[in-house]
Amino acid sequence: MTKRADTKAPFDIAEVMKRISVMVQPCPKAALFELAELGFDSPFAQLLACIISIRTRDEVTLPTARRLLEKAPIPAAVVRLGTEGIDALIRETSFHERKAAQIYAIAETVESSWNGELPCDRETLLSFSGVGPKCAHLVLGIACGQPFISVDVHVHRVTNRWGYVQTPTPEKTIDALAEKLPRRYWIDINRLLVPFGKHICTGRKPRCSDCAVVEMCRQIGVESHR
Repeated sequence: MTKRADTKAPFDIAEVMKRISVMVQPCPKAALFELAELGFDSPFAQLLACIISIRTRDEVTLPTARRLLEKAPIPAAVVRLGTEGIDALIRETSFHERKAAQIYAIAETVESSWNGELPCDRETLLSFSGVGPKCAHLVLGIACGQPFISVDVHVHRVTNRWGYVQTPTPEKTIDALAEKLPRRYWIDINRLLVPFGKHICTGRKPRCSDCAVVEMCRQIGVESHR
């Protein structure tokens, strides 16, 4: 039975983030953060990997992005592949044909407009077809070290389940977190809550009995748990 919200301990985001960082250590890292640690940490590499990740599980995203970036690590090399060559390398991902066309167009623009160096600029990233705030913010946070919040389904679900925000969509969650989340956690909120949401605070039957922050979590919407 879920504990009543009014009997919970006060919510301390600093303590929550500290405990979650320990909890997720055995879990696979979020794909883009893992790729950055493997050396694919340029804005261009991170943007291509994020496009590949859309509607695709990390277990597929990671090897697919590596395969493309090892073959073509810079925009000029991606352009030489052409859309068919890109598609052949990312065929395991969802909507691969559309993504291949998007990746080719981005590579061509970066090569012709910025001499192969994608700038760390939010409006530039959002100008590309298929790139929304989630991908733009991930690129700026991981590759550029700029404080931006990236919200996917896991970050949205977990922060609302905590009762830390009350928002209907991931887009609204970005705005709500920007108002109250300390800036030092803006990049880490995605890095930590993606594996936390995938493996512990799952969509159905979260592992509340194994969770180190359950006494502070309001467990909003949790009807049953493990």
